[in-house]
Amino acid sequence: MEITAIPHINAVLNTVTVVLLLVARNYAKSGNTVAHKKTMIATLAVSALFLALYTTYHFSGGFAKFGGEGLVRWVYFPILIVHVMGAVAILPLVPMAVVFALKDQRDKHKRIVTWTWPIWFFVAFSGVVVYVMAQHVWPCEGPCLLSGINMPSN
Repeated sequence: MEITAIPHINAVLNTVTVVLLLVARNYAKSGNTVAHKKTMIATLAVSALFLALYTTYHFSGGFAKFGGEGLVRWVYFPILIVHVMGAVAILPLVPMAVVFALKDQRDKHKRIVTWTWPIWFFVAFSGVVVYVMAQHVWPCEGPCLLSGINMPSN
């Protein structure tokens, strides 16, 4: 696999995460704990694969530059900044929610998920938005990575 394929794969994984989070939430709200648990295991697996590919990409020098000019930069960068802040926030929140679920501490699980679910959902959804904006709508022309590999301009 080419390293330049990772952002595209990660966009698909983020999209799958968005769908799985919605499905899992519906199962939880309807009281179907078995389906909720299975869906969340799938969500965790997809997110773990995303994180592995994301770190591989960035440790290989993959830091794409945004090609948009003018006003759109005032839209893109706040979305990106809040996305990154949310991603950092869910790193401890998701494992804590999982631990509470595994220990059958439902009250604690529900309390932490009140914060974790919307942040995780936003991070996955905004990841797709950032990808579409940077890779497809306003791609960088010329050398598009800050270091390492140059992405082809589409």
